Order: sequence, then structure tokens, then C-alpha cells
Amino acid sequence: MISIRKEGYGKWLKHLGFAVLLFCTVHMGYGQKSKERPNVILILVDDQGYGDIAALGNPYIKTPHIDDLHARSARFTDYHVNPTCAPTRAALLTGHHANRAGVWHTINGRSLLLERETTMAQIFKENGYVTSMFGKWHLGDNYPFRPQDKGFDEVLSHGGGGMEQTMDYWDNDYFDDMYVHNGELKKYEGYCTDVWFNEAIKYIEANKNNPFFCYLPTNVAHSPYFVADEFSAPYQDNENIPLPAFYGMIANIDKNIGKLMEYLKASDILDNTIIIFTTDNGTAQGARVEGHRLDGFVSKGYNAGMRGIKASKYEGGHRVPLFLHWKNGGITVGKDIDELTAHYDVLPTLVELCGLKTNADIEFDGQSLVPLLNGDNSQFKDRIVIANSQRTEVPEPWRRTSLMQGKWRLIDGVELYDLKKDPEQRTNIADKHPEKIKEYKRAYDAWWNNLAPGYKDLPRIYVGHEAENPAKLYCHDWHTTGDSPWHQRHIRTAYIDNGYWALHVHETGSYEVKLRRWPEETQLPLNAKAPIRPAISGTSVSESKPSVALNIEKARLKVQDFDKTVDVDPSAEYVKFTVRLTQGEAELQTWFTLDTGETLGAYFVSVEKL
Repeated sequence: MISIRKEGYGKWLKHLGFAVLLFCTVHMGYGQKSKERPNVILILVDDQGYGDIAALGNPYIKTPHIDDLHARSARFTDYHVNPTCAPTRAALLTGHHANRAGVWHTINGRSLLLERETTMAQIFKENGYVTSMFGKWHLGDNYPFRPQDKGFDEVLSHGGGGMEQTMDYWDNDYFDDMYVHNGELKKYEGYCTDVWFNEAIKYIEANKNNPFFCYLPTNVAHSPYFVADEFSAPYQDNENIPLPAFYGMIANIDKNIGKLMEYLKASDILDNTIIIFTTDNGTAQGARVEGHRLDGFVSKGYNAGMRGIKASKYEGGHRVPLFLHWKNGGITVGKDIDELTAHYDVLPTLVELCGLKTNADIEFDGQSLVPLLNGDNSQFKDRIVIANSQRTEVPEPWRRTSLMQGKWRLIDGVELYDLKKDPEQRTNIADKHPEKIKEYKRAYDAWWNNLAPGYKDLPRIYVGHEAENPAKLYCHDWHTTGDSPWHQRHIRTAYIDNGYWALHVHETGSYEVKLRRWPEETQLPLNAKAPIRPAISGTSVSESKPSVALNIEKARLKVQDFDKTVDVDPSAEYVKFTVRLTQGEAELQTWFTLDTGETLGAYFVSVEKL
């Protein structure tokens, strides 16, 4: 407290003005201190591997703008993620192992981020940042899992884990599509990646006077491999390139990264913006492998000398690029950092670089990379990083797992490799190092036992909540022993499967439940065929698969103590039930009975509190 008597009236006013300024800085985001905090742009490219960049040795692809960022960044050359999409995103955004965050699959209700998890966006927002996301989310399309529920002020995204998946707007094809903007469907002109970057630039421009966090997770280069011919043309007729359209998609990303960097530079934003570039798993189509379709040795293309591709437990499945550039932070020249690092290190790193405050109960699994940026590797010498690909309802110990320490790799608890001598992981030397394997298994058991209690926690979609009413449920999120129908082609071809949705009924009351075979936007009757989506000239967009009609005769709904079967009007768009639900947990399952006697679940269901 300032004393007027000691300081004098003039000095008291001066101190009062400073105090007001300090209050505004801390509580309202105003003032010089607010402007000095670094902005953050996190670019996450889908399915681009370590070897799909010219600066990292690829002799076929051209990525001049990514190469330029590489030349001016700290490059983490032994950086690892999960081998598939959603788990990597969960770990990246929470600083937790994906298994701890409840995300160990890409479908079957196991791509939903546990409600208790705090995301990067929530932390930035709590620290006065403007937060935005443009592109692929893949951590849940219902409340409370959506990006707008997890800290993002501005959201523009497609549905599910990629376009053409069951959550995505029907017949989206990367060009002039329907996306979800802040919870509402809206049509956008242009190629999807161009839209993400253009809208991100517009939003940054409108909010550039405040510190901002912008998350740019592209859906390319994930399948389907749709891109304008102008981008894939340079890669045609080259027998060393497995899929020209895949490289074309990356070429388009590269162009957009160049556009973003030019905008930041011209707007005088670049110097105080942390730019992070990374990808979510190993290459999907930049290399082909012999033998097993995921775990083999490269037979075509380029994969930086690594074994395996996307979804592999070997190095090519989970070692990816990570570049970090920040001029005002002194990170402006190319510098390789070869210590073992992981996706869950990114959030603790940003917390330290940006001076963010976090809740005391948040304990990261990762650790800040700032010491490595400063040349101190003492905290990283003996660390162990574990990457696994569960892709199952309940995690299993050592399932498609790589335990890493330094350049050692223990695969599935039985294969041991020393990458210093054997970077392609060709020779299993487990029999020569029994003590090392015992040591690593003890470390794994401790890790597993720490995470295992959380495996029983089931992420539940809310119904009857004001944030989303009606709640639209998609078969992508069925809990089922098989692979739930996650793609629109499965809907077209009448994929036979069934499962239940794990729900939380927010309020007791009367609910209207509608069962559909086709998504609502098609307005198609239950027993209809869907029109074929045409190919697009001048692009690699192909004609969709023809659809199959289902002669549905009966429909059944089971949820809590309600279980009823009714006859179906084949000309109707949906079958409607009115049920009374009690607040609390519920498993909802549906059945369509065909004229053949076969049954399958309703692919699309809406639940609305009346």
C-alpha cells in the first residue's frame, strides 16, 4: 500500500497510475507487458512423415517454405509421437501420455478426450490469450469434447478424423465444402488447406493487438488424396514416388506456410511469434514397405532410412519433425537437437517460454524443452519415452509398443535395437542384452501401472445439455469389438456392425430419439440409395462409391430401462422414439432389422431433450 503522507500527492498519483496499468495488464490483457508476450502458431500436418521434407533429405519432393523454416529453427531430430492421429493430438494438447488422456484409438469412442483433461488452449485462454483453431480436431464432435468446449474462442473445422468420414458433412471433397464454424455449418469456397490458412490469417489480423494462440492442424495429407492437378503434376511419372497426389497435398501445405510467413512478416508480427511445425505420425504414402504393410522395410519412396510407416511400432511410425522458431527468443538459426523428445513436451515448453500460469493440480508427463534450447541436456540423458498404438477397446500391455531410451529401442518387450549401429532396425539383439531388457521391462511396468487405473474411465457424450441439444451421434463412436463404420463409404456400402454409445444424461426428462440410415443433411429416406458424388475435373477427386439400398423393416432402441421395437415406414427419413431418461450414465444402442433377418445399428442418431 502506498503512503500519501510519505510520497507526496504528485508521486501518489504517479504510483496510482502505475497500479492501474499493472491491474489492466494482469487482469485485462492490456498494456505493454501484454504485447510483449509471444504469440504462438502451432502447425500440425496430418500423415506427413519425417522423410516427406526436402530439407530432411527427400530427393523427390519440393518444400521450399518448410525448408526455409527448417533453416531458421531449432530442429528436434529424435522427436516422437504416437503412430496415429487422435492419440498424438491428445498428448500434444494436454502434455499427457495419450493413454492417460483416454485417447488410444481413432474410432470406437476412444478418440474422445477425457472431460477432465485441460488443453493447451484452455491454459492460453486463462492467461489472457485469444485462442483459435482451423482444421482437423479428431478428439470428439460432441459436447464436452469439441474444440469450443476445450478453450478455443474461434473454431473452424470439419467433422471426425478426416473428410469423407461419418461425422463430416456428406460428400465433402476438399473443394468448396461445408465446415463447422463456431458450432454452425457454413459453406466455404476453395481448397480445404487454403481455407484453413486464409481464415487463420483473417482471424490473426483481427486480433493481432492481443497475444494469440493459433492452432493449425491440417487434415491433409490424410486420405482421401484429393488435390488440384497443378500440385501433383510435378510428381507424376516418377517411379520412385509412391503416390503423386500425396506429395501434391504437401506442396499445397508448403505454399500456405509460405503465405502465412509472408503475412506475419509484412504485419510486423513474426518476430514475436513462436512458430512450431510438426506432424502427427509417420508418413502415410511417402514410402511403401515390403512385407507387413506397416512394419516392413522401405521398398519405394523415401523415409529417412527408417523402418515402418504410419501406425508402425518401428521408428518410421512415430519419429517425426519438430521445428521451433522465435526471433525475439533468440531461436533464429538452424540448430539440430538430437536428444530424445516427445509430443507431450510441447505444452510444458510453451508454458515456460510464454510465462504461463497453470493450475497447481496439473502434472505434465512431458518436460520443458527449454534446457535443450539453451544447450543443457542433463535432464534428458536417461529419460524413457514410450509410444504405442493400441487401437482396441481396452489397452493391453506391450501392444504395438516402442520403449525408447537414447538410441535404444525395445519393441513389444521382445525385440531390442541399437539405432547407433542399426538405424533401420534390421537386427534384433535382445538375446545379447538380457539385463537391459529386464531394466526396460521394470520401467515399462511402472509406467503401465501408473496409467492403468485410468483405463476404466469412459468418456461420455452429454445429452440434454444446453451446449448441444439435440446431440447428434455418429457410428464412428460406437463401442464395438470390430472397427466401427468410420467412413462415408461404409454408409454407402451398408457396412454391417453395431455397438453402443456411452452417454451422460445431463437432466432427467423426456427425450426424442431419431434413428437414421443416412445423415440428416441428405434428407434421404431410410430405404433409399444415395446419389453418386461426381469426380472434379482438374483434380484427383474421384467419383464416390455407388450406394446400396437397405430394406429396413424394424427398428429397435435400447437405453437405460427403455427397450422397444417398432415397424419402419420405408419412405420416412428416420424412426422416432420418445423416451424418459434419468440423469446419469447411459448406454444407448439401436438396431435396424432387414428383410433378410440381418441387423445393424442406425449409423446416425439424434437425441433431443424436449
